[in-house]
Amino acid sequence: MTTGPRTGAPRTPAGALRLVEAQTPEPRTVDIAGYVDAVSAHCPYLAPSVRRGLTTWTVYEVASGDSEFVEAGLFHAGVQAAEWVRPLAGRPHGALVCENVVLLGDTGRLLDWPHWALKHLYAPVGLMIGKFHHGEERLDREDLPIPPPPYSFLPVRPAVRVRDPRFLADTPELADALADAVDDGRDVFAQAQAQLPHNWQAVKAWSRSLPVPQRPAPPRKPPAEAP
Repeated sequence: MTTGPRTGAPRTPAGALRLVEAQTPEPRTVDIAGYVDAVSAHCPYLAPSVRRGLTTWTVYEVASGDSEFVEAGLFHAGVQAAEWVRPLAGRPHGALVCENVVLLGDTGRLLDWPHWALKHLYAPVGLMIGKFHHGEERLDREDLPIPPPPYSFLPVRPAVRVRDPRFLADTPELADALADAVDDGRDVFAQAQAQLPHNWQAVKAWSRSLPVPQRPAPPRKPPAEAP
């Protein structure tokens, strides 16, 4: 039984990001409707979520040239999104809730480390944290091309236990954590060894210690035939 999250979601560090548009199911500052319609063909949960107003968007803009500072801001924005989703997951239609943290500007690879930390913190309580880079080309599970995102964003949603662990095949420990997840209201920053500080530098150092993805080795080329 979920008792409600105990984590006090830290505020986004002042000056790292600029809030462009607060959480809304119909953003006006980014043109996302066409992309959502196109992606709905690849995700059976998206259209029902949108119809019920359960897919929301919070739009930020990079406001600093310090990448570490921006990473900290994005991480804390992700924590806020996750802590908003957690209590909704157990409600009617809670499986369809999805909060998307959009980041405008020169994002580069700024999403990578915050995403890596967030998905390890929240998998044990049943949340799936995604990552989409602007213009990134991907294939779905049937090897069909997914429309490239018009913006970089982190989607935060309840995990689908029968499907999502398969997407984490290259991180088997994370897949197991998601498959066995229970949201008992725990503080996700309370790790096995000690209370993990909300400080981004400490969180990033912790996330660097986590097992790296176990991607399969590329096939070896056959030896060249002798002339």
